[in-house]
Amino acid sequence: MADASAPLIQARGLTKSYVMGDQTVHALRGVSLAIEAGDFVAIMGASGSGKSTLMNILGCLDLPTEGTYALAGEAVQGMRPDQLASIRNRRIGFVFQQFNLLPRTSALENVELPMVYAGVPSAARRERAMAALTLVGLGRRHQHTPAELSGGQQQRVAIARALVNHPQLILADEPTGALDSQTSEDIMRLLMDLNRQGMTVVLVTHESDIAAWARRRLVFKDGLIVQDVEQRTRTEWQAQAAPAAEAGA
Repeated sequence: MADASAPLIQARGLTKSYVMGDQTVHALRGVSLAIEAGDFVAIMGASGSGKSTLMNILGCLDLPTEGTYALAGEAVQGMRPDQLASIRNRRIGFVFQQFNLLPRTSALENVELPMVYAGVPSAARRERAMAALTLVGLGRRHQHTPAELSGGQQQRVAIARALVNHPQLILADEPTGALDSQTSEDIMRLLMDLNRQGMTVVLVTHESDIAAWARRRLVFKDGLIVQDVEQRTRTEWQAQAAPAAEAGA
């Protein structure tokens, strides 16, 4: 049974090892962390530091070799693949660097896709997809295919798709990595505004200026968290978020 009083993310002693030929690679070496609902966390680290492995575990795309992970009080370790798929669909919205949109379908149909897997009826899918596209400023471009949208607009479609099943958590993997600096700022303002409205956001980035948007920064090295700092208090965050939201309106 899920514990409603628990942090949204609770990980203890996470290890992840891969056997490659005659070598064992230790991607995570006993990582523990808690992330409260409504937080905004940036994860940084060099290639091979363990940050992407952690992201895969937090997103229920992979399971740890050892340790425990609970999402919204629900224990994840030991789940079957179909159970992991269900928790991903119900609780998590994913945003990727390369957008991962279907190229020959409209923005609306791309946003509807998670609801198809969730068994949402057609009329409700369209209504919710339109609402999500409107929220990210693309309601009038719902019939456009990805090729007819800019990179920033494609990422907004991807964010709308991540939001459409009303998840508790957004996991963003290098969400600005394929965008120019101005478009990156626009996307980060959108994520900040969503966080201000109560959405929990965890993002992986190698860019310090992108990580600076988060309230909390985790730095990985050799499979361990070597830095965990709160960059501003919640009051300071709310003060920064309000003008950011107004600028993006």
